[in-house]
Amino acid sequence: MIFNQKVSIITGASQGIGEAIARELGREGATVVLVDIQKEKLDEVAGRFQAEGIKAQPVMADVTNLHQVEAVVESAIKEFGRIDHLINNAGITRDSLLLRMKEEDWDLVLAVNLKGAFNFCRSVVKHMVTARSGRIVSISSVVGLMGNFGQANYAASKAGLIGFSKSLAREVAARGITVNCVAPGYVATPMTEKLSEEVKKAFLEIIPMKRFGLPEEIAKAVKFLCSDGAAYITGQVIGVNGGMYM
Repeated sequence: MIFNQKVSIITGASQGIGEAIARELGREGATVVLVDIQKEKLDEVAGRFQAEGIKAQPVMADVTNLHQVEAVVESAIKEFGRIDHLINNAGITRDSLLLRMKEEDWDLVLAVNLKGAFNFCRSVVKHMVTARSGRIVSISSVVGLMGNFGQANYAASKAGLIGFSKSLAREVAARGITVNCVAPGYVATPMTEKLSEEVKKAFLEIIPMKRFGLPEEIAKAVKFLCSDGAAYITGQVIGVNGGMYM
């Protein structure tokens, strides 16, 4: 197992892509710290992981709250002595045409999707700098690269993650820390299942591979970026989208 003795923090870990990433890293021996605001779902995931032999610790926290984030990080350092991987996956949508978009929906999406990553990176990086090693992977989106009708807030947050990650990558590269993004296309998750059949059909028409992605396929890309094999890759965006955007 390639991540024995490693410690990974995964946000938005109670379902979908976050759960798949945590499972993938955990199966490789990492102790996974599962962060989410949905306590009941989080505990269920942790229970399943533990039954599979994965070392998992669920922690309920709001990624938009810097004090809660700092508490999560300091607790992990106190208990495990290290943080090797940070996966910024927590994200939400509040879709609407810009002319109808409520200010609170803009603010909330930017707070969760972008500020949440800032909060965790700010809290984790100082420990990685001291250790002179670390992997940070943020889950962006194909929408952050190409835009999407009715998703100005979501697209802005995911594009912001890319610029943020490239800037941070330059700041910490000399300390042995890599910072990258994975940009999924349409992936079958509880979040995307809420979309109408008409919207799903429209997406299929523009995906050359003519199928939706699986959370496990995103997780494998994240696993690679966290591995020693990706030690010379930083500041990059890895698209996992079936050719939807090239």
